[in-house]
Amino acid sequence: MTETSGGAPDRPFWRTKSLGEMTPAEWESLCDGCGRCCLIKLEDEDTGEIWFTDVACTLLDRDACRCSDYRNRGQRIPDCVALTPERIGELAWLPPTCAYRLIDEGADLYWWHPLVSGDEDTVHSAGISVRGRTVAESDVPQDELEDRIIDWPMETP
Repeated sequence: MTETSGGAPDRPFWRTKSLGEMTPAEWESLCDGCGRCCLIKLEDEDTGEIWFTDVACTLLDRDACRCSDYRNRGQRIPDCVALTPERIGELAWLPPTCAYRLIDEGADLYWWHPLVSGDEDTVHSAGISVRGRTVAESDVPQDELEDRIIDWPMETP
C-alpha cells in the first residue's frame, strides 16, 4: 500500500467508492472473469427459485471465461442480464464470490481477484472460474438442461 502526501494510505477504489460512484473503467474491472454468471440458469415458475447448470452461454469463451461479444450481447442474447449498480441487490443468483455483490454488501474482494492479485489467472488457479467445468450450450438439448443442474457456482471455495 502506498501513502499519499498527507501520510494516509491510498485505498483502492473498490474500498472507497460505491458501485454507483465508479467510472465505467472501474466498474468493468470489477469483473474477475470467473464466468459463473454466464452459466445457463433455470427458474422454477412457481417459487422463483433459481438453479445453475454447467451449460455455458453460447457467447462465453469457455477458456478465457469472458463474453466473446460483450458489446453486442444484449442484441444477440435477449435474456442476458446487464449488471448495473441499481440491479445488483436484486440479483440473488449472483455468486457469493462476485465482486459486484461483495462491494454492494460492503465486503472486500478475495485474494484471487485480479485487482488484488495483479494477475488475471489467479481466478482460474484458485478454482473460482468455470474454466474446464462447463459444456457448450449448443451441445445440450433444451429438454436436458434439468439434468445439468449443479451447486458449485453458489459456493465460496
